[in-house]
Amino acid sequence: MDEILAAARSVDWRALGDRALCDACLGRLFGRLGHGLTNEERGRAVREIAVDSEGPCWVCGGLTGRYDDLAALAARKLEPWEFETFRIGSKIDFEMAAREESLWAELALTSPEALKAEVNREVGKRVSDLVHKEAALDHPDVVAVLDTGFDHVDLQVNPLYLRGRYRKLSRGIPQTRWPCRRCRGKGCDRCGGTGKMYPTSVEEVVASEVMRESGGTAHAMHGMGREDVDARMLGRGRPFIVEIKEPRKRRIDLEAAVGRINASGIVEVDQLVPATGAGVVTLKEDRAAKTYRVLLRMAPPVDEAKLKATLPVLVGEPIAQRTPGRVVHRRADTTRARRLLSAEVVGIDGDRAEIRVTAEAGTYIKEWVHGDGGRTRPSLAERLGAACEVLELDVLDVHDGG
Repeated sequence: MDEILAAARSVDWRALGDRALCDACLGRLFGRLGHGLTNEERGRAVREIAVDSEGPCWVCGGLTGRYDDLAALAARKLEPWEFETFRIGSKIDFEMAAREESLWAELALTSPEALKAEVNREVGKRVSDLVHKEAALDHPDVVAVLDTGFDHVDLQVNPLYLRGRYRKLSRGIPQTRWPCRRCRGKGCDRCGGTGKMYPTSVEEVVASEVMRESGGTAHAMHGMGREDVDARMLGRGRPFIVEIKEPRKRRIDLEAAVGRINASGIVEVDQLVPATGAGVVTLKEDRAAKTYRVLLRMAPPVDEAKLKATLPVLVGEPIAQRTPGRVVHRRADTTRARRLLSAEVVGIDGDRAEIRVTAEAGTYIKEWVHGDGGRTRPSLAERLGAACEVLELDVLDVHDGG
């Protein structure tokens, strides 16, 4: 308190003129001094020093006296939603903010606190008492934004994030919803009115069960890379985070949701556990190597000895991969350097061979096998001197260390 009183005595209060300030606004002039005090307490302490006038507060016009009412308004808005943490934000009248900033300059203050900061904090404390939930500045479940001029509350309900690993057991299913190329999702004859290129996706199988529990309005899936539509994802599965937008409920029966997902017969997940938005960034940035099973056909047939001799030579050798012809219409046409980490023959039967390959993240395995018309070099086809066709491709592992 001594620090506050000393600062108040150093102010030339004559500059305040006949402008009246409430206790909170007076105390906020020294809001960054004296820990553990409210601005009202600071204001009452310095009032005898300050030359103050009678009347409505010149800065806030009575706003600081309405915190209880504003808190009740926010609590009512939050009532239908399930959440554990929240944050209060506010919109302050521009003229109020301008008045307080001009006063800071006139009184040459060095430690004031903005009205907006006080509103957020004081209303937040009252809301916490009303809803029995914790106020949190970082990553709250929901943000209630008060428009103090119109006594209106807007809610920003932050997404629910759940993490797991999925296995895609069927071919012909994309990872995420794929809008129809012709109608762009509106529905047409080509897509049978569904607006989609494929009837379902890993995202829809997983998210639909979580949506059923949470009451969200929309969803998105974030995967650590993606496999081709005609490839299966086996083994431990691919790490992913499913994002549910505007969930009404956050405490959901995740074990039951997992059971229903796994009963689909086309997608399995190991578990679903809470995640964060920051986890999505980490997931996307991970550059995990992947192991593949490839069933290929060779023309003319190549004997097992030659195939076994060729694969080790390709391991570790730089591969120049130009963007595949099949995706160049939607991706930048650049050349990327990639490497195989291991390659082995599993079996060979006539013109067919099964191989297992581990490659760096971002390697186009199909193109490495057939060469993509020279866009990938070296390729297995080039080194064997035979045309190679990929009949089946499965991802066996994503080496993320998880």
